[in-house]
Amino acid sequence: MRRLLALLLPLLLLVTACSPGSSDPAASGDAAISIPPANAEVLASVKVKDEGEGKAPTVTFDKPLAIEAESMALVSDGTGEQIREGQIVEFREIALNAESGETLGENFTKEAGGKIVLDETFKQQFPLVFTTFTAAKVGSYIAYGMPGSEAAAATTQAPAEEATPASMSVFQVKSAKDAPPVVEPLAKPEGDPVTPPAGLPTVAEDGQGTPAITIGDAKAPTELVAQDLITGKGAVVAAEDSIVANYVGVNFASGEIFDSSFERGEPATFSLQEVIKGWTQGLAGKTVGSRVLLVIPQALAYGDQASGDTKGDLVFVVDILGIAAAQ
Repeated sequence: MRRLLALLLPLLLLVTACSPGSSDPAASGDAAISIPPANAEVLASVKVKDEGEGKAPTVTFDKPLAIEAESMALVSDGTGEQIREGQIVEFREIALNAESGETLGENFTKEAGGKIVLDETFKQQFPLVFTTFTAAKVGSYIAYGMPGSEAAAATTQAPAEEATPASMSVFQVKSAKDAPPVVEPLAKPEGDPVTPPAGLPTVAEDGQGTPAITIGDAKAPTELVAQDLITGKGAVVAAEDSIVANYVGVNFASGEIFDSSFERGEPATFSLQEVIKGWTQGLAGKTVGSRVLLVIPQALAYGDQASGDTKGDLVFVVDILGIAAAQ
């Protein structure tokens, strides 16, 4: 299904760029790139009032916006550094119904925003977005419009789709940083051992380095515990990062393992924005090389959506082996 909410633009770009058939074997850095028209005049009435850090801006425009094709415009230029090809751009976003002005979603007030990498692949796949961002400076507000779609009846291959109105997002570029060099993940945690305080579940290690969790006399958690067992000396993990990690998770009440990358024989790679809150909050700020004991209350785990051994409070041991290269 075509995602038309511009709020989902970063996800759309990543999924499309990585999906089968989205890449052209003939495409390369030497290939000519056709940049579609920006249709900026459609967004000429968009105005943005900055309401301060941690608050969504006030966005106004003449309603309805007649968005009939992908449209982009620089609403106001920033005062920071010029954005360059190859950089990782972090931004905040607010999405609105282009007909009514209703706010559809925003992440200015959330813990983390979005991120895109302005590399050659991105340039080939999304030339208009690429050229608009690289023409701006850090701090800029950029408007992005997408047309609506008509309703579609169900088929044997796809469910029915409701009609969707045109949408318009405003992005604020928060930072643009050079991509770090690719660093191979560690094979196991490396750093300084830490003796945890009493009262927590205990962790032993077998001959293969696999941690085993014993709940013992530990009391059920009332708040998140993120206790280093080994403090690594590598890079600091941010809440927006994707990490490479080995882990094992057990149910606090039963002590039964419900998930383990160790059992699968290879570490997992995932974004800290796509996991339970206990992982995001507990691992942000930790360092590569660390082994971390997470004791997570139900509210920060799977909540009421849980089933089986994922119900209730959970305990994990996570080995942070690396920060994955941005995609």
